[in-house]
Amino acid sequence: MFAAAQPALWHPQAAPAVLILDTAPFEGAAPALSDFEGRPDILVDQLLENGRHIVLADGGGLHRLWLRPGPADRSLAYMVIRDDAIALRQAMVRRFERRTAGGRAHRSPPGICPTSFQRQRLSMLLDILDAAGARDEARLTTHEIARSHVYAHMQVGQGSEWKSSSQRRRTQRLIDEARALMEGGYRRLLRP
Repeated sequence: MFAAAQPALWHPQAAPAVLILDTAPFEGAAPALSDFEGRPDILVDQLLENGRHIVLADGGGLHRLWLRPGPADRSLAYMVIRDDAIALRQAMVRRFERRTAGGRAHRSPPGICPTSFQRQRLSMLLDILDAAGARDEARLTTHEIARSHVYAHMQVGQGSEWKSSSQRRRTQRLIDEARALMEGGYRRLLRP
């Protein structure tokens, strides 16, 4: 399944772009949990033991919501954690508020959605990881990974020319970076 059709759920501690909604201390005109029923823009709606997690589609980027447990008819309030990402958390609340007020789609704050260059690089790193991570006998060499994923028109041959080349060193750095992302480094992408 294509990842955009089933976006990942993230915990707000790891990803400050996730909005936390909890029971409001008093009744008001705030949205209620029931307001999220049957919305056509819901991509993911999952009930877990810690509450309901929803991902809403929007032309300017996704809205990720964590609705903490409580009665369905309660008024909701935003919980904005005071940490090093408070400015981002506040920007995401403002963005969601504009959207729920009927405004047009607004772009996510800088750093939330990868740029075109970042998407291409991450895609290349995933391809490299797939190639380098093969556990069978047909595992690709660093030279083959360089030719197929890094340097499409590479002229450097194998042997001593390859071993002393800058292309080999860069390819090895990219392999190391891909493995580091796989081993938990991807989390730093969630906190711009």
